[in-house]
Amino acid sequence: MATNRPEQAVLSRDTDLAKTEETRSVIEGMVDGLNDHRVPDIDEFFSESFRWMGNTGCGTKNGVREFQNNWQKPFQAAFHDKVCIDEARLYMGEWAAAFGRQEVTHGGEFMGVAPTGKRIEVRYMDFWKVVDGKIVDNWVMVDFPHVLAQLGVDIFDGNGWEAYDHGECTPAVPSHLQQQDLQHQGGQ
Repeated sequence: MATNRPEQAVLSRDTDLAKTEETRSVIEGMVDGLNDHRVPDIDEFFSESFRWMGNTGCGTKNGVREFQNNWQKPFQAAFHDKVCIDEARLYMGEWAAAFGRQEVTHGGEFMGVAPTGKRIEVRYMDFWKVVDGKIVDNWVMVDFPHVLAQLGVDIFDGNGWEAYDHGECTPAVPSHLQQQDLQHQGGQ
């Protein structure tokens, strides 16, 4: 077992818990603005150096203009009748997180898929850092593989690990774990 472990939770180590309510207010105001489809004036919630860092397929946006032009506008062009539902929100000092889904209608091209008119869900996780009443960083995970699956595209080409869950495949056991399994079985 490794004894030299990397330092954990560096970004949130010095969180000022007295800032929790300020963070809550900023995030709730920003989410309301996004749900009202505000684009031109949404920058009131973000710092000038705001960074939006998404998973593969989503990209990274530096500044509010890139966020508006390279995320909000394309998303609104691909999906309409959007209802955003944060299933959970967490606040801790300057940090906030949300987990949820957007229910949308696929009304424009999305990643090469022509509009289907289907009502689908877009699952997401957001993590925000708020400094001096403005969002400075937003780490985002949007489940684009799930979105595409609902539109009839399997980006895993039938090789998704759900096959293990359904008993269609048996996972390989790495060689370093095979020995441990044998020792464990012999000790029973």
